[in-house]
Amino acid sequence: MKLKRYTDIGLEVSAGLLLAIALLLTFTVSDYYIFNRISEYGFIFTLSQWVKKAGLLLIPLAVYYNKKCCADIAKYVLPVFVIISCCTFGSFFDATAITETSTPAQLVFAHINEFMPKAANMALFFVSNALYIIICAGLFIRDGYKVNAKSFIWLPFAFVACMPLNIFENFFDINEIPADSFLRFKNFTVWHALAIIVLAGFTVASYYFLRNKDKRTQDGFLIAGAIVMLIQYHSKDSMVMGDGYNVYNTIFACIPLFICNIGVYVAALSVIIKKRITYSISFFVHAAGAISVFVYFGRDEISNYGIFCSYSILYFCATHCLLFALSVLPSALGHYKFRLKDCIIPLVYYLCVIIIASVASALVTSASMEFSYNGYVLDESEYILPNYAFTQINPLPFEVPLVGLTIWRYDLSVLYILGLYAFYVGIFAVFNIFYYSFLFIRKKLLHRKIQVPELQAEAAATNDENQE
Repeated sequence: MKLKRYTDIGLEVSAGLLLAIALLLTFTVSDYYIFNRISEYGFIFTLSQWVKKAGLLLIPLAVYYNKKCCADIAKYVLPVFVIISCCTFGSFFDATAITETSTPAQLVFAHINEFMPKAANMALFFVSNALYIIICAGLFIRDGYKVNAKSFIWLPFAFVACMPLNIFENFFDINEIPADSFLRFKNFTVWHALAIIVLAGFTVASYYFLRNKDKRTQDGFLIAGAIVMLIQYHSKDSMVMGDGYNVYNTIFACIPLFICNIGVYVAALSVIIKKRITYSISFFVHAAGAISVFVYFGRDEISNYGIFCSYSILYFCATHCLLFALSVLPSALGHYKFRLKDCIIPLVYYLCVIIIASVASALVTSASMEFSYNGYVLDESEYILPNYAFTQINPLPFEVPLVGLTIWRYDLSVLYILGLYAFYVGIFAVFNIFYYSFLFIRKKLLHRKIQVPELQAEAAATNDENQE
C-alpha cells in the first residue's frame, strides 16, 4: 500500500516537473525549428522529438487521470524514442535564426529571442529525457507489465493531435510562391470559407461524438482536448523566435495578452477544475472572440498569412477550433446552463483584459525604442508593436480618430480602445442570443422526444381497449 502511495506521488511530481521543463524548452529556437528542416536534422531525431510531444499528452492523462490506455502506450513506446533522441541530437542545440543575410534589426531581435544559454538548453533537454524514463518506469511499477492491445489504437490519434504544424513546410518554399497565388490564404477566399467550415464541422462532430457518452468519458475527452490545445498553443513560443509567426518575430508575442491566448488557459482550466466562473468567462468571452476572428481575419496588409498549409494558418485554425469547441461543448452537452447574471463577470473580466493589454502594448513598444545590439539601435519603423488584444493596430477596414493617451513613450488611441470594447460587447450579446435560442430549440426537441413515446403508448392502450 505504501509502495503504491509513494509511486503515485513520485509520478505526479515527475510529470509536473516534465511539463514545466517542456514549457521552458518551448522558449528555445530549436524546439520547433527542426520540424520544417527534417533533411537538416535527420528523420530519426525529428521523429523522436515528435513522439516526445505526443508523450506530453499521454503522460498527464496516464498519471493524473489514470487512463490505462495512455499508460500502456507511454511505458512501451516513449522510452525507445527518448533514448534515440539522446543519441541522435546532432546540431539541435546550435539552431539559430541568425543567418549571413540577417539585417541589423534581425540581429537585435535574435539577441533578445535567444536568451537561453546553450548549456541551459542542453541541461533541460537531458533532464526532461530522464524524467520521461522515470515516469515510464513508475507506470510499470503502478500498473504492471500487462497491456491491453486495444490501447495502441489511440497511438495514431495522439501522434496526429500533437503533430508539429510546421512539418508541411518541408514540401514548399513560401518565398517561391507568388503573392497572388491561389494557394495564399486571405480574407473571403476559398481557404477562408474552408476554415469556417472546419470550425463548425469540428465542433458539431465533437458534440455528436460525445453527447451519448457518460459524463466521465465526456470529461476525459474534453481534458485531452485541453492538453492538445496547450501543446499546440505553446509551439508558437519557439516559432516566433525561429521562423516567425504571422507578422510576429520576437519573444514579446508569446506574452498571453491576446484575447484568444488568454482564452487557451481559461478554457483549459474550465474543463479541468470545472468551476462555473471559468466556464462562463470561457463561454461568453472566448467562444465569441474565437468565432469573430474566423469571420474576419483582419486587413490583408497587416497580416502575413502564407499559404493554406503554412504554420501560421494551421496554428491559428487548430488552436481557435479547439478553443471554440472547448468553450461551448460543456454547455451544449448539458454540464452547465448559464443565467443572464453569469454574463456580468465575463464583461468585467474583458474590460480588465483590454486595459492590461493596452498598457502592456504601450510599455513593450516604448521599451523597444532603446533596443540595440553591437551599436545598432532600432529605428522607428522597426519598433515592436505587440498589439495585444488588437489595442495598437485597428484590424477593421476603416480608421478611428486619434484621441491619444501617452503611456511612457507611446500614444494609445483611447477612442479606438473604447470602441473595440463596445464592439466585442456587441459580439457577446449576439452570441448570447444564439445560446438562448439553442437552449430553447433543444428544450423543444427533448420535450417532443419525451411526448412522442407517451402518445404512442396512450394510443396503443386505447386501441387495446377498443379491441376488447
